[in-house]
Amino acid sequence: MFKKILIANRGEIAVRILRACRELGIQTVAVHSEVDRTSLHVRLADESYPIGAAASRESYLRIDKLMDVANQSGCDALHPGYGFLAENPALPRACADAGITFIGPSAEAMEAMGSKTAGKQLARRAEVPTVPGTSEPIENPEEAQALARGMGYPILLKAIAGGGGKGMRVVPSDAAFASAWRDAASEAFNAFGDSRVFIEKYLVGPRHIEIQILADAHGRCVSLGERECSIQRRHQKVVEEAPSPVITPDLRRKMGEAAVRLGRSGGYVNAGTVEFLVDADLNFYFLEVNTRLQVEHPVTEQVTGLDLVKLQIAIAAGHRLPFAWESITPRGHAMEVRLYAEDPDNNFFPSPGKIISRHAPTGPGIRLDEGIYEGWTVPMDYDPLLSKLIAWGNSREETIARLRRALDEYSITGIRTNVSLFRRILTEPEFLRGEIHTKWLDELLARPRPPAVPPRPGTEEAALIAAALWHSSNSEGSSPGGGESQSAPSRWRLEGRRRQVDRVP
Repeated sequence: MFKKILIANRGEIAVRILRACRELGIQTVAVHSEVDRTSLHVRLADESYPIGAAASRESYLRIDKLMDVANQSGCDALHPGYGFLAENPALPRACADAGITFIGPSAEAMEAMGSKTAGKQLARRAEVPTVPGTSEPIENPEEAQALARGMGYPILLKAIAGGGGKGMRVVPSDAAFASAWRDAASEAFNAFGDSRVFIEKYLVGPRHIEIQILADAHGRCVSLGERECSIQRRHQKVVEEAPSPVITPDLRRKMGEAAVRLGRSGGYVNAGTVEFLVDADLNFYFLEVNTRLQVEHPVTEQVTGLDLVKLQIAIAAGHRLPFAWESITPRGHAMEVRLYAEDPDNNFFPSPGKIISRHAPTGPGIRLDEGIYEGWTVPMDYDPLLSKLIAWGNSREETIARLRRALDEYSITGIRTNVSLFRRILTEPEFLRGEIHTKWLDELLARPRPPAVPPRPGTEEAALIAAALWHSSNSEGSSPGGGESQSAPSRWRLEGRRRQVDRVP
């Protein structure tokens, strides 16, 4: 097993990897930008090194600086987490050149499967169903527009590199093509340094289902089942669950076999995710491969009892997978929500700032993966993901009930969060019935909100009287010199008022 691992990431995923290493007895090395100097992952690591300014391109995206730290600190392995350089083949190549083990797939497997066009070509060779579209990137917009006309609108423009909805545009008509092309190419270049895009037929109202695979270097590749990731805002997942409420055992087997077949065809080793679109008739089509650990991996861990990060590390160290596909029996139901520092009532505008206080939910079936603490200042330079709240239950209904309860217990002051969004989602009848698709949340947010219930007659006057009485009673206990009250307000009252403020929609 490795002795020391460099974690080339930040935030909650860096903390998640740190804790797995701690349990395995492996020393950890963190890296941080200038604004992350006091971050939780830095405080928890055995060692930490600065790697540059706040901008990602000057710090977390600098492979040369990561290699310098790995060599200086004596690391024998590197874990990339997700995002940043996790799907960049240049990082595993640099690790190989430096004699450091990369905890993830090889550069060749990344290129064969991580690229959306190369992945689609591989899927076709492996006889995995694919969405109609181009198999090569298109650099000429006139040629691309002609292909789109022949394919029929709506179509989807997608960046060759990266994910998370970056460089992706739905084009409803020929008139909208030129502007959508410019926006997709520009966004792709800014996010990934690669402006190339390709075209796919846009499926109306599909579900987004992904299969988690694990493969070792000894020829064993297994499926750990599916995750339902259809609840998305602007192509970014916000709620994930396992298992999917619509996938049958037979369809689960077929999708798992397709994912494993694809992994073996690409020579894949380590953890990966094969993503599919599933239409209303439960036909599935290959979408892409994420050649890394997913943000939503905890829901798979909760229903399988496996630790995917520890398995990643063991596979990279040359160990065999200790189980076969047939031995994996998912148990119960798990659901995850992504808690962001953003304001749902202000068009999800980022809400950086200092965390004054927080209360983390606990209790049966509740897990919280996070990278924050009281007194820490959330920077405005990175993705505003704070925490991932995960609930597990014996059934989907119990899981939703536990997640609702946990959201009611969760509170944070000093910044805004998107907790109110999840409280709304978890009460929607369509969601409760499992009748969702990839545009469902965008459509929900576009609907007018129901009018607020007006206060009952007399409640405003009663509130004013209560406030006056409270002020009077505290004033009477004040010192003659105008100092602090001899009798401080009840902590119970203060906590109650704080919780009510947090719950204002």
